[in-house]
Amino acid sequence: MKKIELLAPAGDLERLKVNLLYGADSVYIGGEKFSLRANATNFSLEEIKEGCCFAHKLQKKVFLTLNIVFHNEDMEGVFSYIDQVVEAGIDAFIVSDPFIISYIKKKHKKVEVHLSTQNSTSNYEAVNYFKEEGVDRVVLARELGKEQIKEIIEKTKLDVEVFIHGAMCTCFSGRCALSNYVTNRDANRGGCSQVCRFAFKTDEEKDFTLATKDLNMARYIKDLINMGVVSLKVEGRMRSLYYLATVIGTYREIIDRIYDNTLTEDIMQVLEERLNRVANREVSSHFFLKEADWTDQYYTGRVEVSNQDFLGLITGYDEENKCLILVERNYFEPGDEVEIFTPDLKIYSYKIEKIYDEKMQELEVARHPEQVLKLKFPKKLAQYSMIRLIKKGK
Repeated sequence: MKKIELLAPAGDLERLKVNLLYGADSVYIGGEKFSLRANATNFSLEEIKEGCCFAHKLQKKVFLTLNIVFHNEDMEGVFSYIDQVVEAGIDAFIVSDPFIISYIKKKHKKVEVHLSTQNSTSNYEAVNYFKEEGVDRVVLARELGKEQIKEIIEKTKLDVEVFIHGAMCTCFSGRCALSNYVTNRDANRGGCSQVCRFAFKTDEEKDFTLATKDLNMARYIKDLINMGVVSLKVEGRMRSLYYLATVIGTYREIIDRIYDNTLTEDIMQVLEERLNRVANREVSSHFFLKEADWTDQYYTGRVEVSNQDFLGLITGYDEENKCLILVERNYFEPGDEVEIFTPDLKIYSYKIEKIYDEKMQELEVARHPEQVLKLKFPKKLAQYSMIRLIKKGK
């Protein structure tokens, strides 16, 4: 049985590698042109080629977002850019403007076209229309519920992709004009300023915000598998390496355990807690079970507190001294109980006893982010292994 696809966001080449190593089947990226995440680092043509080579060696795929709403002045060079990206090895384009569909399907028949959620596709007739136009997959509007998604799959037989985790747009599937009016940045052409997360002054004591809670569908992955959804999409091209490794690794474990029938309630609670700790916002399933309402929004009283669980990124191993080499991210000290987690989903419980600098001089505490440190450990671990705090020692 072919497993459902886990699709991860990558804002740069390092994030692409981390996502794939931590269990994503595919990644979606933005190029330097025509992408809705202008604030992400985004990929040059050479980086797209390198990313595709890395993914293909792992038998995985890379999709490119080409999903801005095109204006006349955006048209210059789009077709030649598509040709260059195909030559670089891309597996699929995520598009919203219909004119691109016909060009790709006529010129590059082996490359898939996925209709972006920016198109706000919300019914089976629209899906069937785009199916006839040659679209290989539809990323459904995020405002659909369980029964609506199920009906679309049954009546179209087209591959369907849905969002399962991350920040949600306040306006209908990202079709927002607030950014244009408030900051003169066009959200539908890559310039979203996230006005929905601004705090607006009112006559009341509390500020007012339009922000939605984040999406978390961990409890409903089995439902999506049984419904016939083809791909599960995680949001967050600008998220940190630690966030991506944690979220993608956790959903990888959830999916694999569902197929292996090993996902118990106790394990699920541990995995949910892991997802909750890595984020700094409250979460919701939004439209999946019911019409979203005030319980899925913040409005007032929103608190976003980043935790300092991410202690370090492991970058190598000192064979002579039997030490992990890491780059510090947050404060830690002897006595702290931590977990070391790796791309192959192994987790090592570890109590920090001594901390050393690069020259093996013992330190009282680790207090300087980006400092290179060493910890005694019996074996070398895979690249991009990380350390997170579980319990403070004092």
